[in-house]
Amino acid sequence: MTFEWKLQLFAGLAERFGTPNITIMLEKEQLTAAQLKQALIREYAQHESLLLVSFIACNQAYAADDELIHATDELALLPPVSGGEETAALASDANEDKRYAITQNPISVEAVTALVIVPEHGAALTFTGTTREWTQGKRTTRLEYEAYIPMAIKTLRQIGDEISVRWPGALCAITHRIGVVDIAEISVVIAVSAPHRGDCYDASRYAIERLKQIVPIWKREIWDDGSEWKGHQLGPWNPAASAEQ
Repeated sequence: MTFEWKLQLFAGLAERFGTPNITIMLEKEQLTAAQLKQALIREYAQHESLLLVSFIACNQAYAADDELIHATDELALLPPVSGGEETAALASDANEDKRYAITQNPISVEAVTALVIVPEHGAALTFTGTTREWTQGKRTTRLEYEAYIPMAIKTLRQIGDEISVRWPGALCAITHRIGVVDIAEISVVIAVSAPHRGDCYDASRYAIERLKQIVPIWKREIWDDGSEWKGHQLGPWNPAASAEQ
């Protein structure tokens, strides 16, 4: 008896495979994440180098190598992530006052910042990420972002939870744009508030670095003469690892 394993693909993986989904038939109904990756490498040996640096996601969470997963789970294969309002909100966390959102429309810095302004906090800080025109002597014409939206919302919320533990009382709101983001337009806004300004500075830096590490959002740089998906650029990518202390 064989079992059907379906996996969603994103960004450079979907482009390389030429499809947003792949299906393989295996004799086992459950495997560890590492075993599933090895099965994929056997099936798609020509893509081994890319598969080796990708991660399995199970039910919208990163799966550690030894985690047991099932063919009936919601599965995705994720390449390294970027290091980089009405119908606008494709997804948000309603239980957290919409503090975490993915949008296709321009982001309002003021609206995101307002989500963390509360009477008991004396400091608020907003980080705004924009598209720059020149990188290492190469001219970018625009960026295109793609996200695994439900998992992206979960990991954005995870960042907020981690911040509240590290800096008790701190609040965080993050909105990230997907689709085309032109030169000088805003791709991400991170707002943090806390009783004291020192915590705001530390938490804001933590939020953007953690976002680059674990949130399944991918960036494609478009140039006059081509394009490239930009993945994780902070060293070995291990989103299943806990945040550094």
